[in-house]
Amino acid sequence: MSTNVKNQLKARYSLRRLFLEHPADLQAEIGAQRGPFVEEFAARCRRHSWTIKILCQDEELPKNLLSAFSLRGLACWLSGPGKAYLFSDAAQLRALAGGRHFISSTEAAFAQELRVFLDHQERDEFILDTPRCKMILGGPALIMGILNVTPDSFFDGGKYTAHEQAIAQGLKLAEEGADIIDIGGESTRPKGAYGEGAQPVPAEEELARVLPVIQALSSLIDVPISIDTYKAHVAEAALQAGAGMVNDISGLLFDPKMAEVVARHHAPLVLMHLKGTPQNMQQNPAYENLMDEIYLHLHRQMQVALQAGIPRELIIIDPGIGFGKSLQNNYEILRRLPELRGLGSALLVGPSRKSFLGKLLNLPPEQRFEGTAAASAVAAMKGAHILRVHDVAKIKRVVQITDLINGRLESAMPGAAS
Repeated sequence: MSTNVKNQLKARYSLRRLFLEHPADLQAEIGAQRGPFVEEFAARCRRHSWTIKILCQDEELPKNLLSAFSLRGLACWLSGPGKAYLFSDAAQLRALAGGRHFISSTEAAFAQELRVFLDHQERDEFILDTPRCKMILGGPALIMGILNVTPDSFFDGGKYTAHEQAIAQGLKLAEEGADIIDIGGESTRPKGAYGEGAQPVPAEEELARVLPVIQALSSLIDVPISIDTYKAHVAEAALQAGAGMVNDISGLLFDPKMAEVVARHHAPLVLMHLKGTPQNMQQNPAYENLMDEIYLHLHRQMQVALQAGIPRELIIIDPGIGFGKSLQNNYEILRRLPELRGLGSALLVGPSRKSFLGKLLNLPPEQRFEGTAAASAVAAMKGAHILRVHDVAKIKRVVQITDLINGRLESAMPGAAS
């Protein structure tokens, strides 16, 4: 293991820049607290351009670190054991991170972690450069087209169970402009208004569904293929058959061999946050602090990936829209996506036709395109690098306009400005 990875694994603090413009998000952050504390906290967030949440892995933040903040004129609010908020701006934080004279070794260690965090927070470009997956993330948002070779997926289950149908759909997704095609052979549909939850399938059945499709498409198109699986055995066979990326909904939790397989093939890995299992994840999911749990979980699983030898550049994170989340949880995640930038990895979001859109609009999956388009536009605006969707051509057009507005795509409109 490299010295850099070892240092990351020894990190003492979790740092996250908060984005609390929406009153509901402010309330979610402060929890059950009421009264003057809430008003003062909100006022401080408004006065300072940066609100950094500090979570200490020890039970309490060191007193000499809090003293260092005070001596340097940084407003800090200790809100509980091991938890504080630092109110500042980018210049002050850079000065603290890059200072050469520290009052204690504790402050010096914190400054080192702060430097890494700020570098991650400010990073925009990620380069995937592997034999089967070459792309730059950070310009216009890329589109991952969904190809479910399953009989029971919530939207397209049964449409592409025949290999010929699945291959034809993969070619269609490529023609529509998909930057990645994500092929899955096991549904993770939760129990809900439109049917019972999907059941797990044996690895051999999953392989029988996906391998012929991967082999055919990898020989016919240049679009990178992702295998959507949480099983190391399936990932191994798919990567050998022509896939170039692994999308693991469990974030390396369900199969301890997955990280080793991905590292050996030098493949990009999507790490998703999931609470529970696909069979129980939507049974009253609850969080004490949603963004804390997602951030800490993804950070922890990134360390597992790094320790296994997967380069940070090849790790993509996914907050898991619809996977163990309530209706409001999903909208909070979309509003607060920029908070995940501090993890230092590219970001994937998959809102396509999911139930959090259907419940609000009271519509079945077949009628959720407009909701998907809105959620995809917001995700792109908030910094998502990859959008995982069913409707590739339409969402690609939506994102093109969004990226133009957001400054991630230079205008190429012909003629005079309108």
